[in-house]
Amino acid sequence: MRDLTPQVLAALVRRYGHFDLAEDAVQEGLLAAAMQWADGIPADPKAWLITVASRKLTDLLRSEQARQRREDRVAQWTLPDQRLAAPADAPGPSDDSLVLLFMCCHPSLSAASQIALTLRAVGGLTTAEVARAFLAPEETMTRRITRAKQTIKDSGIPFRMPPVSERGERLAAMLHVLYLIFNEGYATTSGPSLQRADLATEAIRLARIVHRLLPDDSEVTGLLALMLLTDARRPTRTGPNGELIPLAEQERSRWNREQITEGLALVQQALTSADVGPYQLQAMIAALHDEAPSSDATDWPQIVELYEALMRLADNPVVALNHAVAVAMARGPSAGLALVDQLEKDGRIADDPRLLAVRAHLLEKIGDRAAARTCYEAAARRTTSLPRQRYLNEQAARLAD
Repeated sequence: MRDLTPQVLAALVRRYGHFDLAEDAVQEGLLAAAMQWADGIPADPKAWLITVASRKLTDLLRSEQARQRREDRVAQWTLPDQRLAAPADAPGPSDDSLVLLFMCCHPSLSAASQIALTLRAVGGLTTAEVARAFLAPEETMTRRITRAKQTIKDSGIPFRMPPVSERGERLAAMLHVLYLIFNEGYATTSGPSLQRADLATEAIRLARIVHRLLPDDSEVTGLLALMLLTDARRPTRTGPNGELIPLAEQERSRWNREQITEGLALVQQALTSADVGPYQLQAMIAALHDEAPSSDATDWPQIVELYEALMRLADNPVVALNHAVAVAMARGPSAGLALVDQLEKDGRIADDPRLLAVRAHLLEKIGDRAAARTCYEAAARRTTSLPRQRYLNEQAARLAD
């Protein structure tokens, strides 16, 4: 039923408005379905859910202060043939999902609220599931989602595609939200697990929806390609006990070849665009990694050039750190260390454990084991991911001999 959730919610919001009440009504409809579909799924489950959720929404509207006015309005709504009658110019079901994504990623919301609302309203996750995904108390997540819905309600945002003048900026915000969801699933920032497959899978599912609706947008294509090419390595990123396995040591024969093939085809599709954006560039980097038979055989000089192109598009210290790693692989650890030295002056990343971990690795490469051990230990103290912490402590212990 997860695939139906955003379609049903979008249908109610488009027809009736009241985003927050519509979501509550959809959840009650899903609960009713879980209880009543035990003996068989109806011929048109979506229409069934829309009908039931609409009735639930009617009940919720009646409880509002403007009871009589809203009841009069609801009384005019009809459901012929168990379906909602939609205006002739209303978007179709697929378009509804895209509009709902745009609404959840509205720039008036914080990034954290955009992510939470997208997972809740479009992803179909419960509030408890969203809270678990980000290791936050359910009460905290409930308040965050409630505030986000209230912000949307107060803004008076109509349920329709953003105007053309805003569409580029709004699409960029939406893709960024999906990118953040995927990253949190692929490389969890805190907690006992290195990755959250459910989040990464959900991000890919949502990216597929957007790509299906906007197939000619090269950045949409690039983001989906990036997710597929990166997620293809998931089976080999952890060992039997959940321990971290670095890229250079992964068994590449176990990578998901189906995802790689699809991702490579999408990269080729994205490259037909005259304008190359950050997701396309990152997908090209991921493709070079996935095509290489080993870490040493990777086209590191080409990856260096792609990271430099990325840095020309935006001043991002994480991209700069990845560039330093690529330079170290292409030109030697001393060249990479020189770039790391420069990054330590950047307050946005100076205290990041990833910077210390890279420094430790490069120091080890040039033979300074004592300094490398100190950096590994410092990186381990700063990371909030338990598998990464264990890995870094193991590297430090290895250098103690």
